[in-house]
Amino acid sequence: MSPQSTTPPTRDQILQQLQEAEVKFLRLQFTDILGTTKNVEVPKSQFGKALNGDVTFDGSAVEGFTRVEESDMLLRPDLGTFLIYPQFSREEGERGKVARLICDVALPDGTPFDGDPRQVLKRQIARAQAMGFEMFVGTEPEFFLFERSPSGVGTTITHDKAGYFDLAPIDKGERIRREITNKLVEMGFEIEAAHHEVSPGQHEIDFRYAPALETADRIATFKFVVKRVALEYGLLASFLPKPLPGVNGSGMHCHLSLFKGGTNAFADPGGEHGLSRTAQQFIAGLLDHAGAMVAITNPLVNSYKRLVPGFEAPVNVAWSTSNRSALIRIPAKRGNSTRAEVRMPDPSCNPYLALAVMLAAGLDGIEQDMEPAPAIQRNIFKMTVREKRHHRVKELPSDLREAVDELEKDDVLRRALGEHVLDHFVEAKRAEWREYNATVHAWELERYLDLI
Repeated sequence: MSPQSTTPPTRDQILQQLQEAEVKFLRLQFTDILGTTKNVEVPKSQFGKALNGDVTFDGSAVEGFTRVEESDMLLRPDLGTFLIYPQFSREEGERGKVARLICDVALPDGTPFDGDPRQVLKRQIARAQAMGFEMFVGTEPEFFLFERSPSGVGTTITHDKAGYFDLAPIDKGERIRREITNKLVEMGFEIEAAHHEVSPGQHEIDFRYAPALETADRIATFKFVVKRVALEYGLLASFLPKPLPGVNGSGMHCHLSLFKGGTNAFADPGGEHGLSRTAQQFIAGLLDHAGAMVAITNPLVNSYKRLVPGFEAPVNVAWSTSNRSALIRIPAKRGNSTRAEVRMPDPSCNPYLALAVMLAAGLDGIEQDMEPAPAIQRNIFKMTVREKRHHRVKELPSDLREAVDELEKDDVLRRALGEHVLDHFVEAKRAEWREYNATVHAWELERYLDLI
């Protein structure tokens, strides 16, 4: 399949749709540096002002945005992201329909705000376009469904005990997945698959690939819909990478491809593995920057509890065309379906920053004419240290502190993120690590308290 483009609606068309659908509230949505979705909701009387990009908010109250003395910021809606939310509950229906627009954040003079994660991704998209490329991304986000206590507090008691591809009645999440899928389809998503994952209570819903910015917008929307539908069933939907010990964690594999002139630039029937020179260079860039990239694609202390051997998550910086133990896998399909599956990201990441650093790393591989190490078709988990060294296989950072150290040393990713985002992200993550490191955990007490 080849990528398709659509023309965004105009301001007047959106106003007409809002009126015809009897929408009463419009949410102006944006994302902070750590990936938390924020919104300002305006009533019907303010729809025109909102569509003009004249709604302001206090940036000093948002994580990593700006200081109190320079706090006013503008929300500039991307008209192509307009949609009317489906009804999630009877109570919402009684209050009236709600629509949303995803916004870019700007300074009072209209200048794009450097600390806006969406702008970070847009800069890398523009860089790719200057080289003649457009990146398309398909994602496979995973999540857990947990029971809530009688008081409504989330627990880690899984909703079912099913496993990979199980059916009802063992898979109790079938009905919820269908409702999530139906809501997403109402919102314009093209869902490709939905199924139970390996771990009890774990699920996956995949949607069709799209341009990088559209995919990042969809990931943010997807997480909102999953959590909202789960709430209606009295459950907690969690995108925490490793909520349970001893079972697989939740990843968000990203399938990346570059298109040039409507043709997949990764495909070359005469190339090794059916891959073009561009694809090889892009893969080499991803591998070269993986140690720094992981701080963004796997941004929590908890992320590194998933990135350990034995639970299908990659820890080895290598690529393959045949096995899933490598960081990057090349799925079998070729032609316009040729792509690189990056397997390390998890769904806790900021999708805009994650796709931005992956694109920046791959483009650097093209610009520097990098050559990847040979593809490894063996199970890397079973290779000895000597064998890994022979094949030039490195390991990802083992914790958040180490990952942030690598990020600070990577000039390419530093430039891609920009000084504002990098500084605030690093500051927040170092504070997170310090707090975690100073906490006495239950494991320590269970292991040592009676022995020492």
